[in-house]
Parts: sequence; structure tokens; C-alpha cells
Amino acid sequence: MTSLAYLGALLVSLAGLTAIDARYRVAVFDRPRQALLTIAIAVVAFLAWDAAGVGLGIFFIGDAPYLSGVLLAPEVPLEELFFLILLSYQTLLLWRWLDRRHRAPREAA
Repeated sequence: MTSLAYLGALLVSLAGLTAIDARYRVAVFDRPRQALLTIAIAVVAFLAWDAAGVGLGIFFIGDAPYLSGVLLAPEVPLEELFFLILLSYQTLLLWRWLDRRHRAPREAA
């Protein structure tokens, strides 16, 4: 059962980010098309980065008991996709939240 631990943790984390976004309408629940496109572009860029790293022999899975064993490509586990989605989504949420905080004092004046 430990083989799904990391994927489970990533999915729980994504659910938490989605709940925050739904509650405060920060990104996907505010501007779905733009937010999902931003996340998709970031994930594709990170996957290209991963492919380059794997091709150069820099990135590899190694001994990983917490991974599912499902590979998207050589040395690219399924969990990497969900990690990159999580990374991109949380960064977008942070960016949008900081932007709102920065704009709020100006709009009040």
C-alpha cells in the first residue's frame, strides 16, 4: 500500500488547494480558462525540463518505494505529473493572492 502513498499525498494536497481556490475564488474559480491554461503551459514547460534532465542523465527515479510504478516516460513517474500540477497551481494561487493584496490598497484610495 505504500506504493500509492506519494500519489495519495499529492491528490490530498491538490484537493486542499482546490478547496481554498473554491472558497476565495483566487484562480480556477475566478478565471477558469486563463488559470487552467496557465497551469497547463507551466506543466508542459516543466515536463520538457524533466525530459531534458532525463536525456542528460541528471534526473532519474532511483529506489522509490512510495511511487506507484506507473511511468509516463522513461524515468518520469506518474507522480511527477501531479507534482508539477500541484507546483504550478499553488504558485498561481500565491501569485494571484499577492496581486490582490497589492492592488487592494490602491483601489481603496
